[in-house]
Amino acid sequence: MGSSAGWARSESGPDGDWVVRSVPGAQATKTYRCPGCDHEIQPGVAHVVAWPADEYGSVTERRHWHRGCWQARTRRGPTRRRW
Repeated sequence: MGSSAGWARSESGPDGDWVVRSVPGAQATKTYRCPGCDHEIQPGVAHVVAWPADEYGSVTERRHWHRGCWQARTRRGPTRRRW
């Protein structure tokens, strides 16, 4: 884990450098799909938002993850959605 940057923190891992922000359940108002498990994150569920550090502030690169999926991402990687 890296340093904290106010509302977000930086994390480094074998998959690169990330900016990570915790989203408390009270602030989670939309449904998102977790790239780690491909299940929905329902409103009211605490989770994290992460994006590559080199894309700081880029909305297009932000992904919402279940906390456990984020922590396990290097062991199993993101799922691939089939359309």
